[in-house]
Amino acid sequence: MFSIHPFRALRPKPELAAEISSLPYDVMNRNEAAKMAEGKPYSYLRVTRSEIELPDADPHSKEVYEHAKLNLKKMEREGVIFQEETPCFYVYRQTMDGREQYGLVACVKADDYFKGSIKKHELTRADKEEDRLSHILATGAQTGPVFLTYRDKGQFALLKPVFQKTPIYDFTAEDGIGHTVWIIDDEAVIERLRVSFASLPCTYIADGHHRSAAGARASEARASANSEHKGNEEYSRFLAILFPSTQLRILDYNRLVKDLNNQSPEDFLDDLSEICNVEKLPGLTAPEKAKQFCLYLKGQWYKCDFQEKQYHKKDPVENLDVSLLQNLVLEPLLGIDDPRTSQRIDFVGGIRGLGELQARVDSGECAAAFALFPTSLDELMEIADADGIMPPKSTWFEPKLRDGLLVHLLD
Repeated sequence: MFSIHPFRALRPKPELAAEISSLPYDVMNRNEAAKMAEGKPYSYLRVTRSEIELPDADPHSKEVYEHAKLNLKKMEREGVIFQEETPCFYVYRQTMDGREQYGLVACVKADDYFKGSIKKHELTRADKEEDRLSHILATGAQTGPVFLTYRDKGQFALLKPVFQKTPIYDFTAEDGIGHTVWIIDDEAVIERLRVSFASLPCTYIADGHHRSAAGARASEARASANSEHKGNEEYSRFLAILFPSTQLRILDYNRLVKDLNNQSPEDFLDDLSEICNVEKLPGLTAPEKAKQFCLYLKGQWYKCDFQEKQYHKKDPVENLDVSLLQNLVLEPLLGIDDPRTSQRIDFVGGIRGLGELQARVDSGECAAAFALFPTSLDELMEIADADGIMPPKSTWFEPKLRDGLLVHLLD
């Protein structure tokens, strides 16, 4: 049985929410994080990316994690953030280009992650998992939520009355994304939500596999250190936001290759035509359907449709567009056998647009770009239900959740 729990959020004063909250720690590099935090002494990047204040430090050193803890305590001590007096749920609305999505902010049990009620579809990297685990244990806090989705069976309808209330936060961030948060502190409403969500057989990690793995492992670590562990301690749960799958949109996750594996463009196109129907395009164009990608090579865009005989109809993982591209093009034709480790490939989220792909090829930095059709939510959930693992960089979700708006403390 899947379960959700209210919690006493550590959160910003309302008038400081826009300045304090930040983009997730893992969508920018160190220099970009430092620039984003300029002039913002209370930016949560000073907690999630505290190495920006320690320019000579290894970002994965104990010194950096301890500095994150000091910055978090400083913000609390100076009164710019405070902890809720009673456990609550929250509703978090994001608005992007006129489209809205509503998530319930709650804590979920680490046991549900280990038992498979919280389903995953990606592998994690050990170094990234260890980084977030060390950060959580040092700060005693989960500063950013895991992005979960679920098949709605009436749960979302229970949230609608909350929207009539005055939100505790309502602002537009510097990237144009709207963020609105309502608090649910009525015990009767909290109980109705708990019972309703308990009827779900499972939820799915949409984004945040490293955060969820680290959150679950932090629970294990704290439990093993507590000789009187009972299983209902605050550290036995981690922070999540649950969105109905019908409201979410996955963007494309595109590929750039640095070279053509010692082939000429003409030879590569000849080989490609053996597995795809290739057609020249008049200009920059996105793929229109699954099993189709667009290639940019030597100043020319091409539409490429995989020939039907190439599909693996019974295997949902092998049938993904990202899998077909990897298994039929990138590995056999370009020699990129492991996209997780290869230095000859790069990945670009669809939010950046196809213009970025074209510019990086035109600059000579890359030899070719592959624009993919987005993976669907149904494909993601089908693969997770089958305990399958999707290839790396299969999905890109927008908009991104803010770090620091609602923080879960382990104690």
